[in-house]
Amino acid sequence: MRLEVSGHQIEITPALKDFATAKLERLVRHFDHHLELRLLLAVDRLQHRAEATLSPRGKTLHAEAEAADMYSAIDLLVDKLDRMLIKEKERITDHHRGESPARSGDFG
Repeated sequence: MRLEVSGHQIEITPALKDFATAKLERLVRHFDHHLELRLLLAVDRLQHRAEATLSPRGKTLHAEAEAADMYSAIDLLVDKLDRMLIKEKERITDHHRGESPARSGDFG
């Protein structure tokens, strides 16, 4: 996974970057191939905001989260991205691949 972390009106400390990297590592388990993720951390008045843009297989997924502190915002963001990736993976997977078409008129 390639991760790009940037900040808007906030300094990205090594501890904050390590925390975000550790949390975002759980997203890798959904796909076997390379993921690109851009993370933007910002402070708007008293709210801390985390935004992410994720690019699996040419598709672009975007999520945002706000909380009272940056660590909580990152946690909420990772939860949202996790749900989005699960939904995307289910959409890609064909669940009816092994089934034969239903025969009409055959009652046993």
